[in-house]
Amino acid sequence: MQQVAEIAAPITPSAALRRVAFYMERSRAGSYRVDAFRKALATVRELGDDAVAGLVADGTLTDVPGIGPSTAEVISQAVAGGLPSRLATLQANAAAPLEEGGAELFAQVRGDCHLHSDWSDGGSPIDEMVLTAVELGHEWMVLTDHSPRLKVANGLSPTRLRRQIGLIDQINTALGASFTLLKGIEVDILDGGELDQEPDLLDELDLVTASVHSKLRMANKPMTERMLAAVRTPRVNVLGHCTGRLVEGSRGTRPQSEFDAEAVFTACVENDVAVEINSRPERCDPPDELITLALDLGCLFAIDSDAHAPGQLEMKRYGCARAERLGVPAERIVTTWPVERLLAWSRAR
Repeated sequence: MQQVAEIAAPITPSAALRRVAFYMERSRAGSYRVDAFRKALATVRELGDDAVAGLVADGTLTDVPGIGPSTAEVISQAVAGGLPSRLATLQANAAAPLEEGGAELFAQVRGDCHLHSDWSDGGSPIDEMVLTAVELGHEWMVLTDHSPRLKVANGLSPTRLRRQIGLIDQINTALGASFTLLKGIEVDILDGGELDQEPDLLDELDLVTASVHSKLRMANKPMTERMLAAVRTPRVNVLGHCTGRLVEGSRGTRPQSEFDAEAVFTACVENDVAVEINSRPERCDPPDELITLALDLGCLFAIDSDAHAPGQLEMKRYGCARAERLGVPAERIVTTWPVERLLAWSRAR
């Protein structure tokens, strides 16, 4: 897997805005700042390059809804034939990898089992996530938007998920053999261990990541039983961010959930479920000692980005650095597998 190559002038306004947004997301800039560039990008694409150039020439670009002074500066500099100064600065700051460690393992990563689009709480459409994944050298990715009861994240009802499945089929037809977008979900593990989606609909998906998002302070015994029930459900393939902890970031910190990790990870081994190494810096989940326990017990792993924006797909570097430092072999990481092997494994359950 690689970093996205730098862009030089000349560059179209839409390409400049897209790349600015990517680098801002990569650096974990505030979402409201990134949104300004993503919205301006949508506006420019709708208007077309010729119309945008006319607005720049007339000095009326900022009269267009969705384009403010910062985005107008990037657009105007691109129209003039130069590399926008904001983009040049962001590219220079991104010259170094996000994380120095784990480079060898990161180079072996082929895909991602956990990411979100604007169908739930992500910031970009599916095709934008796919395009960025291709640029990063992915061979496949699993779209895992949230399930219905997570209303705060605009979780997908059965009807919406069926629509998304149809769209994924269309995208794969357009992509051909160059890349595979897999059908998935991050399904909520409910209080009793049930999965928050219709069982028959889960059967239509290529891969299911299951995570706990509610009642994270549940007592040890019921939390353990809750997670065991989910892991033993035949349709689950990956156990997502298993402790639910937050170690930094705008949402503050949150302690890890209490559960019998040895029992849960043993069930993962017995049921061929991978334990996710969630790469988001604010999660860093599971902690090192639990990764070591899962490794010793014989678990498979999935190094995932949990990306909510295109620029976050590269966050797998953080997970790779941890996995490499803790001695997790690449052959036990499902996100290093070719898509054919991944699908054979996910469907075997």
